[in-house]
Amino acid sequence: MELIRKGKVREVYADGDDVILVASDRVSVYDVVLPTPVPDKGAILTQISLWWFRQFADLVPNHVINEDVPEEWKGRAVRCKRLDIVPVECIVRGYLAGGGLESYRASGSVSGVAFPPGLVEADRLPQPVFTPSTKADEGHDEYISVEEIAKSLGEETTGRLRDLSLEIYDRGAEIARERGVLIADTKFEFGTDADGVLTLADEVLTPDSSRFWKASEYEPGRGQWSYDKQFVRDWSSTLTNWDRTYPGPEIPADVVAETRARYIEIYEQLTGDTWT
Repeated sequence: MELIRKGKVREVYADGDDVILVASDRVSVYDVVLPTPVPDKGAILTQISLWWFRQFADLVPNHVINEDVPEEWKGRAVRCKRLDIVPVECIVRGYLAGGGLESYRASGSVSGVAFPPGLVEADRLPQPVFTPSTKADEGHDEYISVEEIAKSLGEETTGRLRDLSLEIYDRGAEIARERGVLIADTKFEFGTDADGVLTLADEVLTPDSSRFWKASEYEPGRGQWSYDKQFVRDWSSTLTNWDRTYPGPEIPADVVAETRARYIEIYEQLTGDTWT
């Protein structure tokens, strides 16, 4: 099989007319891949994505064909349709956190969308907001307005991306809330298939692509208990000898163990299944 793309966490291989998307145990923060893997992370991300794809099957087509992949990748890889990937990160925010919080504090807006004044960290927004960004092959993604996207993709495609992203987030947030989890924000990736149909791709509502908060401990005005890789970000932010550039630091064993435990917990919390 031919390796056609290696990302921070995933590799994509060509296999005839299909592609195989393989999730690794690598962890990246601030767009830097850290040298220490988190055991089972790739498998957990893959299985969570597959579970969510099933929840959204009536809303939007997805790229999954099946899990017929080489034995060495079983559990952490998916056979997928080839897509022409849309060069936009489709971010939806239901709460104010992360880069959205930084942008709001600097300008009162995110991706050209003005937010109400006086919001604090982790505040719930009046309604979920579509705040897309560029999809950079190297360096950092940058926020971009819907109007800017429409210049290159057209208003119809841009509107469909926005509407689908909000619909998927709304349903996902409702399902998660019923299970005691708040989805603060997330990002989706779409592509078009051979017939030009807009299709949900990559991963969906995983601990790598989303912020998951424990509903029972939610309190605006401070950082929240997270089921996602925010735990690794928080650890890395305490380091005084790393400037967030390559090479990244080794992750201590206790941070690896707690991160793995949180990934397993969110899998079990959402799906109702026990991780084995």
